[in-house]
Amino acid sequence: MTLLLNRRQTGALLLSATATRALHAAPASGRAHVPWARNTAIYEVNIRQFSGEGTLKAVQAQLPRIAKLGVGILWLMPLQPIGVQRRKGTLGSYYSIRDYTAVNPEFGTLADVRSLVRQAHALGMKVILDWVANHTAWDHPWITQHPDWYQRDASGQIGPFSHVFTPGQPPEVWDDVVGLDYGNHALWPEMTRAMTYWLREADLDGFRCDVASLVPVAYWEQARTELERIKPVFMLAEADQPELHRQAFDMSYDWKLFDTLKKIAKGQANAADVRAWWAARVDKYPADAIGMNFTGNHDSNSWDGSDTEFYGSLPVIQAMNALTTTLPGMPLIYGGQESVFDKRLQFFEKDAIAWKNHVLAPHLTQLLTLRRRQAALGHGSDGVQGGTLAFVDTGNDAVLVYTRRQGSSRLRVTVNLSAQAQRWKTRRGTTATLPPWSWNIQPERT
Repeated sequence: MTLLLNRRQTGALLLSATATRALHAAPASGRAHVPWARNTAIYEVNIRQFSGEGTLKAVQAQLPRIAKLGVGILWLMPLQPIGVQRRKGTLGSYYSIRDYTAVNPEFGTLADVRSLVRQAHALGMKVILDWVANHTAWDHPWITQHPDWYQRDASGQIGPFSHVFTPGQPPEVWDDVVGLDYGNHALWPEMTRAMTYWLREADLDGFRCDVASLVPVAYWEQARTELERIKPVFMLAEADQPELHRQAFDMSYDWKLFDTLKKIAKGQANAADVRAWWAARVDKYPADAIGMNFTGNHDSNSWDGSDTEFYGSLPVIQAMNALTTTLPGMPLIYGGQESVFDKRLQFFEKDAIAWKNHVLAPHLTQLLTLRRRQAALGHGSDGVQGGTLAFVDTGNDAVLVYTRRQGSSRLRVTVNLSAQAQRWKTRRGTTATLPPWSWNIQPERT
C-alpha cells in the first residue's frame, strides 16, 4: 500500500534454511542471460483486444505510456495469419497459425511490425514474439507440402492435436490445429528458419514459446544456438520444466506462485505457503533460472477468471503486485491490468479492453521504478535470483516479511496477507500492527 524508503524498519532477521540453500542450490545453466533483462518487467500485448482498432499501429501509439510504467520487455501475442479451416469462433485463435513468416492483415503489415520495434527500442524496451512451434492451422501449406511433418492418430491419419496434460484425465483436444512431429528432423531447420526470419526482418529480441514442453528440449537448444548467431535473445517458455533452462530458455512460467497468490487472496494460504513455494523452487531449478511472476495472463483471464474474480478488491491486487515485483523472478503485466480486469476477455471474438482510468498505473510505476533502481530485486551476474532472499520470523503467518540483498542494496518487504489487521513481532521484541492487505518496502538496516 505504501512504499517507504526513508524510515528504519525493525524486525528479527532469521536466515532460514530455505534462504541459505538459495545461494548454493543448483548449478547455473550453460548460457548467460542478456544484461537488459536483469531488473526489468515484461508486458504482454493482446493485439486484437488491446484497442478498438486491434492493430499494431494502435499498440505503437501506446508505447510511450507502457514505457513510463517501467517495463523493459514487450511480449506480442502471435501476429501471424490465423487459420480459416476449422476456425473457432468468428476470428479464430491466435495460436492457429497459417503462415509463420507473414503478418495477419487484420493487425497490419511487416512495415508496422518494424515501426513498432524501432520505437520500442528507442524507448528502451525490447520486443519478443509469441511463437507456436507445437502445431499449425489445418490450412498451413506444410500440411500438403510436408504431411510427414505432422503427427498421426491411431488410424494413421492427421487429426486434431490431442494431448494428456493431466495424468489420469482424458486428453485435451484442440480441434482447430494439428500437431507437428519433431521426430522428423527435417522439420527442425524449417521451423528455426521461420524464427530467424523475424530477427532478421523485424529486429525482434526473442520469443515467448507456446506449450514449450511439448517440443523436444533438443530442438529448442539447437534453435537458440542458431538465433544467437544473429543477435543475443531472450527466451520465455510457457512451461515449467527445469531442463528447459539448461541451454534453451531464460525464463519459464511460475504457476506455483500464481496458484499460491490466488489462494492467499481467498484466505486459503499464508506466509508458510510462500516459504514452501520458494523452498520447492530452490530445490528444483538451476540457480539462474528466472521464474515469471504473474497475477494473470491471457489464458488465465479468458478461461479461468478476471482479476476481480481472483483477488476481489484493489488493495488485494496491489498486495499481490508487491509480491510479484519483490520476490525473485520477473513480474508480468498483462496489458489491461493497469485498469484492473473485471471481466474475462473473449478469446475467439473481438472484445476490446475497457481501459477506464488506468487506476493501477501509478502503483505499478512505483514498484517497477524501485525494481529498476535496486540491485537486490534484479538478476545479478551471480545468478538471476539476484539479491538473496531470506524470510523473517514474524510469529504470525498472516504476515510475510522477507529481505532481499545484493551488495549495498538491501530491502525489507512486509505484507499483511489477510483481510484483517495483524500484529507481528519485531526485531526488538515488541509488536507492530498492519492494516488489512497493507504492505511496505523499506531499506534494511543492520
